[in-house]
Amino acid sequence: MAKVTLSQGEAIWFKKTGSGPPLLHIHGSAFGHRNFEKLTPLAANHFEVIDFDLPGYGESTGSPRPGGMEGLAEQVYEFICEAGFRKVHLHGTSFGAMIGFCLAANYPDVVDHLVLSCFLARYDNAARMMRGTWKRAALESGMDAVADLTSVAGFARSFYDSEGAQAQLQSMRDAFVQTDPKAFVAGTETIEKTDLSDLTAKISAPSLLLAGDEDNMTPFSPSESGVGMSAIAQQLPSCETKILERCGHYLVIEQPTLAAQYISEFIQG
Repeated sequence: MAKVTLSQGEAIWFKKTGSGPPLLHIHGSAFGHRNFEKLTPLAANHFEVIDFDLPGYGESTGSPRPGGMEGLAEQVYEFICEAGFRKVHLHGTSFGAMIGFCLAANYPDVVDHLVLSCFLARYDNAARMMRGTWKRAALESGMDAVADLTSVAGFARSFYDSEGAQAQLQSMRDAFVQTDPKAFVAGTETIEKTDLSDLTAKISAPSLLLAGDEDNMTPFSPSESGVGMSAIAQQLPSCETKILERCGHYLVIEQPTLAAQYISEFIQG
């Protein structure tokens, strides 16, 4: 585990696991690096996995830079350079996928293969309504309440019948409470303002989109007011798509073995 300091004073915590080509994980909103606590040990069989906390999350300090999602992408680009990596394979999930999308568009030289899971390029009105309830919960009830609300929308129904469901829910609460509620709200408002659909023409990296067929949070095909992965898959020049069955938004938690398999086959194939 280590920290690097960026040009505007942000201190970014990160850790490396495994050996091989570097694979950088960008976590979703509220989680921090623990978003990948099930996926990283599996991916580390093939890659040197880099997990880190965005500014305001977990062990990192600082705030997002101006510019919305592109300001966040700039911070991640600086982190890649300061941590000593010339080029990385990149996997972002949810909020992290949106950041990864901007990073691949604006800094293509540092992205080898691009993996994006469970995200919307533009939120539809239903997703905005859902996020509004989470922002109120964060400020009025705390991040453990946000963990429970997002779990309702984020997991497939069959998840709750699994043996480890309650332990996983508690792990999420533990991860969420390490996030500053104001940082979560700021990240959510950035998401709500973002439309990535115009950036697809700038992405040249081979891309893999991973989706859950029961993802109610960021569905593969949202309503007409949004832009989902179904549309992005048609626009990216070199793109593969995998839709995992009986799986919700928290794909990297529900089906980490299959996700790791698809990622490694895509990058190494």
